[in-house]
Amino acid sequence: MVTTSDTEARDTAATTALEEELRKLAGSVPDPELPVVTLEELGVLRGLQVVGPGRVEVELTPTYTGCPAVESMSADIERVLHEYGIPEVAVRTVLSPPWTTDAISAEGRRKLEESGIAPPRPGGGSGPVMVQLSVRCPHCGSTDTTLLSRFSSTACKALRRCESCREPFDHFKEL
Repeated sequence: MVTTSDTEARDTAATTALEEELRKLAGSVPDPELPVVTLEELGVLRGLQVVGPGRVEVELTPTYTGCPAVESMSADIERVLHEYGIPEVAVRTVLSPPWTTDAISAEGRRKLEESGIAPPRPGGGSGPVMVQLSVRCPHCGSTDTTLLSRFSSTACKALRRCESCREPFDHFKEL
């Protein structure tokens, strides 16, 4: 005999499995400004919940308040989940707790460096930002680098040049 609690337990397990699958799908969306990393690797995908049949809510935390990429991230997540068969997707921006560079996964940091972007130092978002005189060049590994501009192609990156190999590179700033 199947009881109501057995049915509820199966429904809960099915919902949890679906949420995990949808989160992986949403998390695999590339960041529009840094397409070498996914939203999961960047740490901006905060949550995903099935709220009803064919209805999903997604929570995103931008890298900084007013980040212009949030609209593109939201549209890309909605598109991917619609293509999966979820007709109603609501993406909410969540500002608390704020995003920090500590949210970037080890894989995300590795991918940034491989693409020529110096990743932020781990622990940069867990208190006061340390003033450090050098940033390691992602091309040659030298710490003899110079800040050219506090802002690069996006507000979350600075433009630097390596004095050893003379190559310019972006540095993802610690927040």
